[in-house]
Amino acid sequence: MCGIVGYIGAKEAYPILIKGLHRLEYRGYDSAGVALISERKELNVYKAKGKVADLEKFVKHKDISGTIGIAHTRWATHGEPSDVNAHPHYSQSETLALIHNGIIENYAVLKETLKQQGYTFQSSTDTEVLIQLIEYMQKLNKCDLCTAVRLALSEVVGAYAIAVIEKGNPDQIIAARKSSPLVVGIGTDEYFLASDATPMVEYTNQVVYVGDDEIVQINRGQEIKYLTVSNVEKTHEIQQLEMNLQQLEKGGYPHFMIKEIFEQPQTIRDCLRGRINVDVNNVVLSGFIDNKEKFLNAKRIIISACGTSWHAGLIGMYLMEELCRIPVEVEYSSEFRYRNPVINKDDIVIAISQSGETADTLAAVELAKEHGAFIYGICNVVGASIPRATHSGSYTHAGPEIGVASTKAFTAQVTVLTLLALNIAREKKTISEQDFLNRVRELSEVPDKIEKALLLNSEIENFAKIFTYAKNFIYLGRGYSYPLALEGALKLKEISYIHAEGYPAAEMKHGPIALIDHEMPVVAIAAKRGMYDKVVSNIQEIKARRGKIIAIVTEGDTEVRRIADYCIEIPDVHEALVPLVGSVPLQLLAYHIAVVKGCNVDQPRNLAKSVTVE
Repeated sequence: MCGIVGYIGAKEAYPILIKGLHRLEYRGYDSAGVALISERKELNVYKAKGKVADLEKFVKHKDISGTIGIAHTRWATHGEPSDVNAHPHYSQSETLALIHNGIIENYAVLKETLKQQGYTFQSSTDTEVLIQLIEYMQKLNKCDLCTAVRLALSEVVGAYAIAVIEKGNPDQIIAARKSSPLVVGIGTDEYFLASDATPMVEYTNQVVYVGDDEIVQINRGQEIKYLTVSNVEKTHEIQQLEMNLQQLEKGGYPHFMIKEIFEQPQTIRDCLRGRINVDVNNVVLSGFIDNKEKFLNAKRIIISACGTSWHAGLIGMYLMEELCRIPVEVEYSSEFRYRNPVINKDDIVIAISQSGETADTLAAVELAKEHGAFIYGICNVVGASIPRATHSGSYTHAGPEIGVASTKAFTAQVTVLTLLALNIAREKKTISEQDFLNRVRELSEVPDKIEKALLLNSEIENFAKIFTYAKNFIYLGRGYSYPLALEGALKLKEISYIHAEGYPAAEMKHGPIALIDHEMPVVAIAAKRGMYDKVVSNIQEIKARRGKIIAIVTEGDTEVRRIADYCIEIPDVHEALVPLVGSVPLQLLAYHIAVVKGCNVDQPRNLAKSVTVE
């Protein structure tokens, strides 16, 4: 949520900033803006409610000259989406402009103090309070901009990633971060700033990930200076980006979401590469090997995550309890961090996040570290905050995921959790060698089976049109398919705005069955493995009440086909691997219903890709 872009160099800044904002649209936003220091040394701020395209229309006949600038996409927290509340914000004298991701928690107190000093406010935002505070500090202490930012941030409580420019100083950007991501790109005689690396991929592959409580002083033609809010100088190693420009384009697909659904065979192969060797019957996960004793001696595993990652965590719980015989709890990070949880030194906390910047999950990591637990991260974005905050972990190697509704990141997370469970189980000898070998072989075949499941796309597209009338959906599954039902329901509600709920199939008769009638579509995951007969009974109960049944079944199934209104056949896989293959038709179903309804599947309303505030 929210996106920051900054540029200083020899090129015109505006085209780079606008292209960068387009790259960050996937994060979710409701307004956009840009601040530029023009050739005439004027500080021009332009902003508009709506999309980046609306901003482009607004500036069409404005002065957009200048080789330094900052730009922002805002996801509303304080104050409704509007032109006034959009970023950047001027200081009162209009000599400073600031963009900001995050939340200033003590903004109300600061605002009252500034009002007493004669400051007035145009917007409802906490961000305007921060830029007024910076200006106040600059005037009070008669100091330069970097010092003023440092002094102001020492008074701030909350999370932030900011960038500030100053009229009359076209050779400097000051930036800072705390609990909100910020990346510096280093080019040839030019520098870039962004919330993540996507806006700078086509210009440089040299980046620095700014640390918490750090300020960045970028001066044209000089080395970047890093220091802490407490005025201690820092050094950083320059890192190389792994992503490429092609990964950020649609590649002929109408939407990023469908592109990413079809990328899953390759992303899972990438996730398995170097980690699974069927020929020598081995699974290697370096994050486990380097910390083997921690896992072997763990009394309990706690999985902390949000949204889709929480569903992956539920599957991880099933895997680890079945294979490793270790008690596992799966916690919503937002609840875990606030409920004074019992965390012991011999616990392992697994934090799962696609972006690696999820605010609640990052806070849960810090809480668990304070209690002495060992923290293992599962993340997709190299260099993100969670990988840097954890003791060890594994990257999913899914590549950039632009669609807000997670698809390939989910299956990659489940793949890593499967590898981790197999590693632990083999070392603990809680799995027979034959069962281990069978599961390794079946896991290696999953990419091919997903390719086969993707052949169902046209079939699903055709019958998905029927269900655009629906106001509600129920998704049912048992065992490993219950978290899959939750994930399927989440995908549908995220992008089609149809209310959908996932349930354990046996729980249907404890309430949800009251909702069943001829207008209620029910998606039942009824693969042959697992509790197949039980799910068939649940399907019969729905049919007796005239519910419309869409069934995910194993190839060749005849029993459910006789009952269901629509059957989607997936290749036969081990019960524990059904979520990997079975997620594909559920993703396709949600996608095609949303497309027919005319929804923006890549940028669904009110949602953000990277949830960097609570």
